[in-house]
Amino acid sequence: MAKSKFEQSLEDGPHKQLLNLIGEWKGNTKTWFEADVLSDESASKAVVSAILGNRFISFDYDGSLDGKVFEGKMIIGFDIPYQKFTASWIDSFHMGTQIMLSSGNATEKGFSILGTYGSPEYGDQLWGWRTTLEIVSDNEIILTAYNISPEGEEAKATETIYKRVVL
Repeated sequence: MAKSKFEQSLEDGPHKQLLNLIGEWKGNTKTWFEADVLSDESASKAVVSAILGNRFISFDYDGSLDGKVFEGKMIIGFDIPYQKFTASWIDSFHMGTQIMLSSGNATEKGFSILGTYGSPEYGDQLWGWRTTLEIVSDNEIILTAYNISPEGEEAKATETIYKRVVL
């Protein structure tokens, strides 16, 4: 019997790539609020687990910003029919009470996904938020996010270099 597209993806495709991230990670997060002006640098940790029969991973992390603790969660998957990586993202600092939905393409070593955010308090124009995951090796990943102004100007917002915790 032929394998389903999902079974094939688990064996040697994007789902296998995501499942290879399962484990505990520790790293360092840099945050910028203005282009090229580093605002904060602090420790971060993450736990990646498989959910819903290996269809998705849950990327749960915590850290601090200016000494205040925050936590977040990304549910990341690969949409086989549309051949796109997808994610939902919530956290206790950046997103407030919103959920950001993002999607995008595979890259040479991971993916690049794009979402939008905003608030009527600050006008009708939405900002973009591009998140990239670079898999440097089995034991190192770089999660980077870029703010994109309504005019299309992009600036690095956060970068976390994670190393796998080997038990």
